[in-house]
Amino acid sequence: MNTDESAAAPLKIDVWSDVACPWCYVGKHRLAAGLEQFAASGAAVPVEIEYHSYELAPDTPEDFDGSEVDFLAHHKGMPLAQVEQMLAQMTQMAAGEGIEFRFDRLRHTKTLRAHELLHHAKAAGLQQEMLERLFAAYFTEGEHVAKPETLARLAAEVGLDADDVTAALEDRRHAAAVDADIAQARQLGITGVPFYVVDGRYGVSGAQAPETFAQVLEQVVAERVGAAE
Repeated sequence: MNTDESAAAPLKIDVWSDVACPWCYVGKHRLAAGLEQFAASGAAVPVEIEYHSYELAPDTPEDFDGSEVDFLAHHKGMPLAQVEQMLAQMTQMAAGEGIEFRFDRLRHTKTLRAHELLHHAKAAGLQQEMLERLFAAYFTEGEHVAKPETLARLAAEVGLDADDVTAALEDRRHAAAVDADIAQARQLGITGVPFYVVDGRYGVSGAQAPETFAQVLEQVVAERVGAAE
């Protein structure tokens, strides 16, 4: 492979994320903005993004009877005033990213089925579209994203076959892939999400600014060129 081919080889970004993670929603949008900046810099390098499963709160019951405030204040033991302030700040910050958080509608649930759906969507080339739809359903619309019928309906909205989704959730065909993602996160020492692994070499933790993502990508390309020379 010559220098130009090496520099232009697809650049892979692996992202560990959870549907129930507000910062993951924000991070998805910031990464997209970072990719736009990267492309605007003149880099003719294709970027592939793959999302991996992570359970931010694996002890969450499938049917939590209470609000987001209840969950954080009582289930997680956070002070009530701190919870209310945190949610207000998060809502305001997300609005600046074009994201509407409606914590008053949010329905806490276990996200394993949603992760199985994301693996199903990945096989059809619709993983990012499915994740965006799940984020909006969970954080804005108050949907119960553990219910198979809800997931099938949301999947149909992004172009997946609802009956096929229902069958996949019933036979748990993607459960092993979800478990493998979570195990890999453990092996990598990932303890919080979003977490990004760029080109298999660089770890980026948290919903960083778009400029940070663009800079990391530019650095990877520069290093590729240097190594090929």
